[in-house]
Amino acid sequence: MTVPMTAVRTGAARRVLPYGVPDGALRLFCLPHAGASASVFRPWIGRLPGVAVCPLQPPGREGRLAEPQHERMEPLADEFARAVRQVLDGGSQPYAVYGHSLGALVGYEVVRRIRDLGGPAPVHLFVSGCGAPDRSAETGPRVSTMSDAQIAALMSRLGGTPPGLLAEPSLLRMFLPPFRADFVVKENYAYRPGRPLAVPVTALAATADPRVGPGDMEAWAGHTAGPFRLHTLTGGHFAVLEQAAVTHRHIAEALRGGIAC
Repeated sequence: MTVPMTAVRTGAARRVLPYGVPDGALRLFCLPHAGASASVFRPWIGRLPGVAVCPLQPPGREGRLAEPQHERMEPLADEFARAVRQVLDGGSQPYAVYGHSLGALVGYEVVRRIRDLGGPAPVHLFVSGCGAPDRSAETGPRVSTMSDAQIAALMSRLGGTPPGLLAEPSLLRMFLPPFRADFVVKENYAYRPGRPLAVPVTALAATADPRVGPGDMEAWAGHTAGPFRLHTLTGGHFAVLEQAAVTHRHIAEALRGGIAC
């Protein structure tokens, strides 16, 4: 499918938005999970009628491979917030934010930064695969200090990574640096209490997610003064990506009619 695109011409936004901005009445900025790149959301482009799916690219991968990766949330969220604001046309076009796993936490912080800078609020925030910010602290061994074999075992338990990649040391060595770097961001993250977002929030949980329990997803309700809705998909940590059609339906319903769907 060929999707009409609008080129992104400003420097910071051009690096962060590798696919430009597809045509659509509403822009949906998508933030990937730990170790992933913007391409994980590329199959979504053109699949949500009237919605311009805009995957955001973290540094240190794909077209940004030569750029140093962030080790703290603040500069990562600041970079994405600046890029989003640059393509909002002065706030004249509505937008929403979707983040999975680490991307959910980053998306939340991006929305907070835009708010604190006086920018326009999104019409919706979608989160999946990550506990609420005040319940997202990592417990147990630090992933960022695990051996390659330990990380491969963790990725196998989580699913979402082709077994062939995990079994091939040369490919694994290419994939592990952004995964480690993203977990440094996650493990360094410290929630800063503040006023709730004035934004509707939809959380997507999974029945067999080994890292996030239903209560951790339900706790997102405490971070919005707007409506909240929780949907549960059958499957593991990557159910929202593996069942993209279901995820798209929940997104479309929320954007079309609020959460009273």
